[in-house]
Amino acid sequence: MLWWLIAGTRGGINRARIIKEIHNRPYNANQLSKMLNLDYKTIRHHMDVLKKNNIIKCSGEGQYGSVYMLSSVMKENYESFDKIWKELEK
Repeated sequence: MLWWLIAGTRGGINRARIIKEIHNRPYNANQLSKMLNLDYKTIRHHMDVLKKNNIIKCSGEGQYGSVYMLSSVMKENYESFDKIWKELEK
């Protein structure tokens, strides 16, 4: 599933960039939008996809107060993500 979300779909590169950033520390959608130079609505879309697939989880109330971090499943499988990322860089 992770390969499909990152390498097999349109927008996968942006999802990978989001995962890499929140691996370092939690961020809200606005912070990610600025860091990755992407439209806020684009970030929200990718966050919804990642959340639906149990890659990330959120903490906080409401759309603007939510802070996103990796889910425990993603933390356990981060090495697999890193391999996919390295393949994409080639």
